[in-house]
Amino acid sequence: MQATWMLAAAGVAAGACLAAEGEGAAKIVEVRRIWDRAPHNAFTDLVRFDGRWVCTFREGTGHVSHDGKVRVIASKDGAEWAPLALLTTPSADVPDLRDPKLTVTPDGRLMLTAAGANRTPGAAAMRTYAWSSSDGKDWAEPVRIGDDGFWLWRVTWHKGAAYTVGYNRKIVCLYRSADGRTFQTLVDRLFEEGYPNEASLAFGPDDTCLCLLRRDGKPNTAMLGTARPPYAKWTWRDLGARLGGPKLLRLPDGRWLAGGRRYDGGVRMSLMWLDPAAGKLSEFLRLPSGGDTSYPGLGMHDGLLWVSYYSSHEKKTGIYLAKAALPRKPG
Repeated sequence: MQATWMLAAAGVAAGACLAAEGEGAAKIVEVRRIWDRAPHNAFTDLVRFDGRWVCTFREGTGHVSHDGKVRVIASKDGAEWAPLALLTTPSADVPDLRDPKLTVTPDGRLMLTAAGANRTPGAAAMRTYAWSSSDGKDWAEPVRIGDDGFWLWRVTWHKGAAYTVGYNRKIVCLYRSADGRTFQTLVDRLFEEGYPNEASLAFGPDDTCLCLLRRDGKPNTAMLGTARPPYAKWTWRDLGARLGGPKLLRLPDGRWLAGGRRYDGGVRMSLMWLDPAAGKLSEFLRLPSGGDTSYPGLGMHDGLLWVSYYSSHEKKTGIYLAKAALPRKPG
């Protein structure tokens, strides 16, 4: 492996163009395996920051292990990636760092959140931490955010405030923060049925908030929540499809795009159109993937959709970067 940790591009034969929207169909431009240094590399996120891409993910000995660390890498072109930082747990009480997520704060800094987990009986099961950095290399000491026992899975900024959904094994709740350090509960019981957990929030130009919510109980289909400011009252619709590691993105042209793990017809990393009015997910592209996979980061740049994700379809679980050309919006 070279000093920049560049790996050979993966083949795209396993990818499939499915439903088209607009003129033509979505097409995979490139898929590249960008990291596999640890025994298990998974749970990614991706942001465009200061003229380059910054990607983060968990390194550990397995999907569920007590030794997770957070790796941060960066690239200007998506081909050559250099390591920036390796974050370890701030407390021995929660030795396993999981599911790092990145966002850019209103004052132009990187914010990284991750959960510290401990599965030992009687131990503090879950805490969520936030780090900040001006360059992705040097990170300030983390602060604990939210309530112990709740996993604040992904933070989204809107009009100077940070919003996130936190979950335990029974309910999800909605948090809000003015500074990204102190979070207050905005809705203490956002949703309860079917073991709700991972969630992605996105805001429309009229300030409407959409929440793409995973469920793993009975039923186990994903939910779509919609709310207007001040986001205290929510309307929910069952999307009718099981989804893991959800990520929601509003495109510049106004379309809603979702990414995550689909289970029907084989486990895979899937890209989907979301129709909020109809409450419907329509898969349009399957990325080369299989087995232990998904948890995408999404971003638009130079007319292409950039996707970070992980997969074990090439035996060792590694980190991938895909670029996709999207069809034009109808009309």
